Amino acid sequence: MTKNILKKSLIYIILVLGCIIILLPFLWMISTSLKPFNEIFLMPPKWIPSKIMWKNYGEVQSKIPLLKYFLNSVFITLGVTLGTLITTILAAFAFSKVKFWGRDVIFSTFIGTMMIPGEVILIPNYITISKVGWMNSYKALIIPWTISVFSIFLLRQFFFTIPEPLYRAAKIDGCSDFKFLWTIMVPLSKPALITIALLRIINSWNEFLWPLIVTNIPNMRTLPVGLMTFTSEAGADYHLLMAAATMIIIPILIVYFVLQKYIISSMTKSGIKG
Repeated sequence: MTKNILKKSLIYIILVLGCIIILLPFLWMISTSLKPFNEIFLMPPKWIPSKIMWKNYGEVQSKIPLLKYFLNSVFITLGVTLGTLITTILAAFAFSKVKFWGRDVIFSTFIGTMMIPGEVILIPNYITISKVGWMNSYKALIIPWTISVFSIFLLRQFFFTIPEPLYRAAKIDGCSDFKFLWTIMVPLSKPALITIALLRIINSWNEFLWPLIVTNIPNMRTLPVGLMTFTSEAGADYHLLMAAATMIIIPILIVYFVLQKYIISSMTKSGIKG
């Protein structure tokens, strides 16, 4: 009994320490974003500002077109997420329910591409985008990222949990593959699809390198790229930098906390069979 109590106490202590280590940088960022400039470098550090400077956020918006960057990020994120869901649903269904020659070999090849670092294919992708004339366009920022091997793998595993007799019964009743997919499998796969959407939203929202190399005009900048350019303009105004970073992070945190329960549900169910 005493041993179990000590074990649980140790686990809770480790978890609490881990949470503190993870949360401290975010709390410091928010605190700094609300400080006057002369309190940023105080020693010892001051966590609570003597005067909350909400005007820091207004000053950031006056220096850079943050709304334009925000709308660009929202549009690109929605485009990537919607495109990924469509391609993932079709591919996962083919790899889980449709019988065709070489299916397992093709799927294994797909999984093998996950071992290739993204930087390796960055230059070939850039050359392709340049050759087809998509530089400085939404097409360059959306279309190359609408296929996700991990998303296909995750949804395929989830599709395996849907009973095979259900599929065969639907086929006997004259239901086409397309109808079965969209009227039965997709509604049943809501937790997995929400998880995939959430992961794509986070990845697309935070993407920095690709938008940086395929766009070179201010109107096409996303929030991460806009923040990078702002760092050179703001210089040592770290309170403004922290305010800009806070405004970029808050939307994605809200989305994550609203949908986080579906991640656990999906991961649990997708691990039942595979």
